[in-house]
Amino acid sequence: MSLKKRKTYELEIIDLAFGGKGLAKPDGFPVFIDRCVPGDLVFVKITKKKKSWAEGKLIQILKPSELRQKGRCQYCKFCGGCKWQEVPYDLQLEYKKRHVTDSIEHIGRLKGIPVMDVIPSDPIFEYRNKMEFSCSAKRWLMPEELADETIKKGFGIGLHVPGTFDKVIDIKQCEIMPAMGNQILEDVRRFITESGLASYDLKSHEGFWRFLMLRHSVAHDQWMVNIVTRDKNIEVVSELGRQLAEKYSNIKSILNNITNSKSGVAIDKEEILIHGEDHITEKLGDFSFKISANSFFQTNTRACQKLYAKVAEYAGLTGRETVLDLYSGTGTIPLWLSRNAKMVYGIEIVTSAVIDAKKNAQLNGIENCEFFEGDIKDVLPKLTHTPDVIIIDPPRVGMHKEVVSQVLNIHAEKIVYVSCNPATLARDLEMLAVRYEVLEITPVDMFPHTYHIESVALLKRK
Repeated sequence: MSLKKRKTYELEIIDLAFGGKGLAKPDGFPVFIDRCVPGDLVFVKITKKKKSWAEGKLIQILKPSELRQKGRCQYCKFCGGCKWQEVPYDLQLEYKKRHVTDSIEHIGRLKGIPVMDVIPSDPIFEYRNKMEFSCSAKRWLMPEELADETIKKGFGIGLHVPGTFDKVIDIKQCEIMPAMGNQILEDVRRFITESGLASYDLKSHEGFWRFLMLRHSVAHDQWMVNIVTRDKNIEVVSELGRQLAEKYSNIKSILNNITNSKSGVAIDKEEILIHGEDHITEKLGDFSFKISANSFFQTNTRACQKLYAKVAEYAGLTGRETVLDLYSGTGTIPLWLSRNAKMVYGIEIVTSAVIDAKKNAQLNGIENCEFFEGDIKDVLPKLTHTPDVIIIDPPRVGMHKEVVSQVLNIHAEKIVYVSCNPATLARDLEMLAVRYEVLEITPVDMFPHTYHIESVALLKRK
C-alpha cells in the first residue's frame, strides 16, 4: 500500500507506540494514529508522511477492538488529559512496562536489564492534587452540541483541545480530580458567567478572567483556589472568594494571581491573598510540606509515596552515607531520605524551589539536609563532600552531557536515577553504563489513563 498525504485509508491498529498513539503497519510501513486501541479497525486520513513513517487522523472507528472499554469521562475522546481511558488499566500497565523496556533496549542499547512490573496507582481516578482550568469567551463545542443550532459558543472553563492554544472544552466533570473540585469549578463557572466581565482572549489579549487553579491536600483534605486574572479587581474577586469560603469549610486558601503575560501559562506577576493562608499543607509519609500557588509538587500524592519508597529501597541507606540529590526541587526526596542518611545535599537551579526546600526542612525539624542554588555544572565542582549515593531526578530532557561526565568522575558507589521519560532515561543510562552496572528498573505509574510513566533505576559502580 502506497500511502499519500491527505488521502483516507482503512487500517488495523496492531499496537500502542510510546507517546500513546495507536500503530498500524500497512505493508510494514508504520502509521501512528491518536486515540486508538490495538485491534481497532479504523478509517484514517494521512496528515503527515515521511520516508519511514506517517501520522494519521482518526476519522471513524469501523470496528472497535475487543480490548476497548467505555471511558468514564464524557470528554475523554476530545480532551488531552486522559487519552487512555478506553484502554483497561491492567493493559495500560503492560504497555507502560514495555515502553520502558523497549526504550532501554533500542535507545540505550542495553540488553538484559531487568524491568519489574509497574507499581500501579491507587486510585486510578480522582488522583490529581492539582488541576488548572483555562477560561475562554468562545468555548469549543462537543459533537452533540454542534447539531443543536440553539447552542451558542459562549463562556467556557476547562481544558484545551489537544494541538490548539485557544480552544477550550467546557468541563463539567473531571474524573481525575477529587469530586469536590468539580463542585468548586461549577460555582466559579456560574460566578464568572454572572459577573459581566469578559474572559481573556489569547488572540486579542483582552478580557479579565484567565485561569482557575485548584490544589488539594490528600492528608488534610484541604483545598487551595487560585483565581488568575489579567487585571486587579479586588472587589469582584473578593466576592467570589467570600462565596466559596462561606460554602466550603475546607477551602483553606484563596488567592488572586494577576498577570498580563501573553503566554497561556498561569504564572503570576502579583499575588493577593483573598482568604485564609497563602498555602496548604500536604504530607508524604511522616513529612509535611507547605504548598504555595506556584510550588512544584508531584500531582499524584499517593503514588508519589510509592515512588519515593522505591527510591529509598534502592538507596539502601544505613545512616552512615552521604547522599547527593542533583535535581532536588523543593526537597521532597532529600527529606524522605534524611532520617536514614548521615547527610543529604541537594542542588537546584530554581531559586523559589531552593527557598521552599529550606523551609520544608525547617518545618520537619530536619538538620542534615543542605541545599545549594545554581546550575549543577557550576555547583558540583565546588562540593567538598564525596557522596556515597547520588540521586538523579532530572526534567524530561534528561541530563546534560557535562553533568554526566561530572557524575562519572565522582565515583559514587551507587546511583538511583528517577525518570519521567523512558527515552532520556535510556540515553543517560547508556552514558553512565561505561562505569556503572544497571541492576534493575522499576516503573511507577503516577498518571493513570495517560502514556506517561515514572521509572526508578538502580546503578552500582563496576
